[in-house]
Amino acid sequence: MTPPARKSASSWFGAWLARPLADFHLVVTIATLLTVLGLVMVLSASSVEAYAGGGSAYSLFIQQAFFAALGAGLFYLVLRIPMRVLRQLSFPLFAGSMVLLVLVLVPGIGSMVQGSRRWFDLGFVSVQPSEIVKVSLILWGAHILATRRPDPTGYKDILVPLVPAGLLVCLLIVLEPNLSTTIAVGLILVALLWFGGLPVRLFVSIAVTGLVVAGVLALSAGYRSDRMRAFFSPGNDPQGTGYQARQAQFSLADGGIWGRGLGQSRAKWSYLPNAHNDFIFAIIGEELGFLGCALVLGLFALFVFVGLRIATRSTDPFLRLLTGAATTWVTGQALINIGYVVGLLPVTGLQLPLVSAGGSSLAITLMMFGLIASAARHEPEAVAALKAGQDGRVSRLLRLPRPETYSMPRAAGSRTRAMPGDPRRRELPPVRKRSGTSRTRMGASRGGAPRMRRRSIDSEAIPRRGASGRRDRWDAPMWRHSRSWESGYPVTDARERGNSR
Repeated sequence: MTPPARKSASSWFGAWLARPLADFHLVVTIATLLTVLGLVMVLSASSVEAYAGGGSAYSLFIQQAFFAALGAGLFYLVLRIPMRVLRQLSFPLFAGSMVLLVLVLVPGIGSMVQGSRRWFDLGFVSVQPSEIVKVSLILWGAHILATRRPDPTGYKDILVPLVPAGLLVCLLIVLEPNLSTTIAVGLILVALLWFGGLPVRLFVSIAVTGLVVAGVLALSAGYRSDRMRAFFSPGNDPQGTGYQARQAQFSLADGGIWGRGLGQSRAKWSYLPNAHNDFIFAIIGEELGFLGCALVLGLFALFVFVGLRIATRSTDPFLRLLTGAATTWVTGQALINIGYVVGLLPVTGLQLPLVSAGGSSLAITLMMFGLIASAARHEPEAVAALKAGQDGRVSRLLRLPRPETYSMPRAAGSRTRAMPGDPRRRELPPVRKRSGTSRTRMGASRGGAPRMRRRSIDSEAIPRRGASGRRDRWDAPMWRHSRSWESGYPVTDARERGNSR
């Protein structure tokens, strides 16, 4: 029998999850805890090297705190933007991020740091456009896949133009060079194809091709091939190519179960390179022990549960695609980072989301969490509760607007022809031939008598006339409707209301 305490705790948690805004509160809590933990660990891991470099021990921490504040502002901003506006801005944002990826490769515009041209140096801060393109690709990819309906005879609507655009993004990032971010963009592209409905056989072919290309790229450059050799033969060069990964494992082993204590790491005294960035998980294991590592893994596991729960509960296909792709990207990047820190994967340089030092990555990831939180507020139960006045403390404190209700567009079936067996396909009654009519759709039998023939059409494309005798506006071609109509959200702009009549 289940102990009473355990049963009461599980029933309480289940009852709490049944609340309309439980997913929204969980996303905000996870983002806050990971960000605070990251700020504390960045301060602990970077203070020694920052002070040894002749600066303040708080220099990297202050920079990280600035980007955390910027990310919090972006988090709040996307919570206030309506979904129909995000869909309208998805392509301009993606096109702008592509332009930035091209400009960063131009000498004199992009900054060269350690052999890579990845950043725009703005003086007081550096911005990495490859981080911006992650969010813009998710928004634009979710928009075009949600707008189109896959053709049952082919999958061109899923693959084009998403796959060519994603491959172009990967090519521009490889030219920086930046293989780690290329892997992250590949994860986003694969997630969009998976949640977009690509069949398993084609999905497996694309995934295998991507793995082969990633393997070729990993062995093409000198520093990347050194990492691969260090992974397969870690003891051949312990003071050279295998030094960083080896020191990370020593740091984890030094922490034990309870850890050495916050701020008591030995590896951060210049024994572990990039301790505040790529290998911050090793510092967490050394200072906070196995329990600290379990806390980080538990938060990311809870994020997977909440993200997929939001995706399954959303009625808007755009939100399902956006949430599924974003959850896959953040979780996959975290697993890759933790995997190479503990020695299960070769070192790639991917950061631990919200925890590792990195201003652009932190701000953009917090913005992505804001989009997921906004999707949680658009769940049907959450929308009903918010409209009933059950805002909750967080929503009242932030003064967030009430989300718009999503409704399935009535002409969604007019984009594709109804297939046999489709419930939208119906048979019309036979029509008798009019006397004296030369042109007819029925034809005639050999004896001259009118021959009646049934024809099948899409019921959504049937012309409908109102009291005024004019054809209903839903019968017009889809390209004539506004984007707000395609998104399924009500049109609020006066110009769009005039166009929709």
